[in-house]
Amino acid sequence: MTPRFDFVGMVTDDMAAALAFYRRLGLDIPAGAESEPHVEATVPGGVRLAWDTVETVRSFAPDWQPPAGAGRVSLAFRCDDPAEVDAVYADLTTAGHRGEREPWDAFWGQRYASVVDPDGNSVDLYAPLTPPA
Repeated sequence: MTPRFDFVGMVTDDMAAALAFYRRLGLDIPAGAESEPHVEATVPGGVRLAWDTVETVRSFAPDWQPPAGAGRVSLAFRCDDPAEVDAVYADLTTAGHRGEREPWDAFWGQRYASVVDPDGNSVDLYAPLTPPA
């Protein structure tokens, strides 16, 4: 058997804020999960995205400390088209989330933008500039 990629885990300081952010990106996260110490959401394609509170991680790794520097993980969300990149970026920043890089047309052929989630992780939004042939 060959191992297959299945799971991305993140540690959060504020479960409610983290889940609200990712719900705005369209993830189906169970109602009431904000009070849980561990939450998972399965994204299209079957990969699971999960959040653990700092307390949960320290329950099995008592000396755990957040990594120094920028965010703890970087994620990217594909949008249907360049207009959706702009709309999602506007929605998130209007809701108070920090924009890291406003939407722009990248030289590699994508509309691209970056926002920061409540834990400081970079979240990229992208779409092809031209529809696939």
